[in-house]
Amino acid sequence: MKLTDPKILSNARGLRKNMTPQEKKLWYQFLKNHPLHWYRQRPVAHYILDFYCPTLRLAIELDGSQHYSDEGLKYDERRSEILNEKGINIVRILNKDVDNNFINVCEYINAIISEKMNA
Repeated sequence: MKLTDPKILSNARGLRKNMTPQEKKLWYQFLKNHPLHWYRQRPVAHYILDFYCPTLRLAIELDGSQHYSDEGLKYDERRSEILNEKGINIVRILNKDVDNNFINVCEYINAIISEKMNA
């Protein structure tokens, strides 16, 4: 699929309008005003990434419980392989960590950004 595939673009728009509470928190309290430019619900390949920084080729995925079923784990593993082949690194963060350890989540993301910027 192309980036301009109307279905994936429509899905991405819908996801931006209906972000989870954890996505809203990470976006509005951290990534939206970050010095690096971040996109939310960004179509890449035939996937929609929760958050994506093209400068670093870094995606942040917030994972709820559905990601930890056998099916969810297999899907995420394959998805990560495909995105890694395109040079995109994936960082997975649990929704419960955004809820319960938000400052640590932000520090973790900043550490990854710093590491990538200094590589």
